[in-house]
Amino acid sequence: MSEAPHLTFDLDTPGLSTGHLVVPKGSDCEALSLPVFSLNKGEGPRLLITGGNHGNELEGPIVARRLVEWLPEAQTCGRVIIVPEINPLAVQAWTRNTPIDGKNLNRVFPGRADGSATERIADAVSRLLLPMADTVFDLHSAGPTMDFPPAVITHPIADADLMAKTLRMAEAFKLPMTLVWQYHDTLGMFDTWAHSQGKVFICAEFGGGTVGAEALAIYEAGVRNALITLGLVEGEAEYPTFRQQKSSRTLETLSSDLLRSPTRGIFEPRRSVLDEVKQGDLIGVLHPMESLSADSIRVRAPTTSIVCMIRSGGHVDADEEIVYLARPLNL
Repeated sequence: MSEAPHLTFDLDTPGLSTGHLVVPKGSDCEALSLPVFSLNKGEGPRLLITGGNHGNELEGPIVARRLVEWLPEAQTCGRVIIVPEINPLAVQAWTRNTPIDGKNLNRVFPGRADGSATERIADAVSRLLLPMADTVFDLHSAGPTMDFPPAVITHPIADADLMAKTLRMAEAFKLPMTLVWQYHDTLGMFDTWAHSQGKVFICAEFGGGTVGAEALAIYEAGVRNALITLGLVEGEAEYPTFRQQKSSRTLETLSSDLLRSPTRGIFEPRRSVLDEVKQGDLIGVLHPMESLSADSIRVRAPTTSIVCMIRSGGHVDADEEIVYLARPLNL
């Protein structure tokens, strides 16, 4: 390792600054330079916004770059740091994981200074950017294979006060769904690490297979609502329109709410996100590929619930995730 991770400019400089977060080279690749935007307007909230954690979720980098365009005129106080692509190697390859080492950036935090490329990125972000913020918006989407409504996600947090603050911030986006997700694979997540540091961490999600103008507009409106609530910009927050409705609900999904494919085949969705289903209702059909004589398998709702994420069609392997269900959160 030739050098430590570093920024090419001082984040404490008043006003607008741009530069790079330099991730040192290792045995697997040369040094990486991640573009960083900083707008420091003195006292007030300290916010870090990141995109491109997963390289095949491009809504985040696009919305982050949109913010860079209008924030200089809109921000009234505090400090906002934006890194549109924290994993440029994955973004350039349009892959969820880093192609060089095959690692998922969102499973290696806080990273390792002497680790692989993905671990060195996490180390640089953990050491140099996360300490500068009280709140983090990590902009994701469900990627090219899942349909997911505009939503903000958090996981259960042991610290009740931090959980309450996080839920309030999540609901400030006014997106159609706020989801508390009891997820089975949280070790090494960016949000898990940020929570351990006492930070409010917001994971925004939006999926549907393609990057469209309507989805981006809703996503950006949600982020702007949150900036208004934080007091970083002025204005009146509004519920964005999704499928001709302006509303928001807070839900929870448990590990038991995940439905997996019983075999290999083509999954045909029969329900849309935010549809309410009763026990026994048809959610989708799995068409086996090996034989035309094999019966298609009907996937039905095990309980009365709400479809919060569903496979957007395509080939699936046995035991692959196809549907997540949810229900209203009882606070």
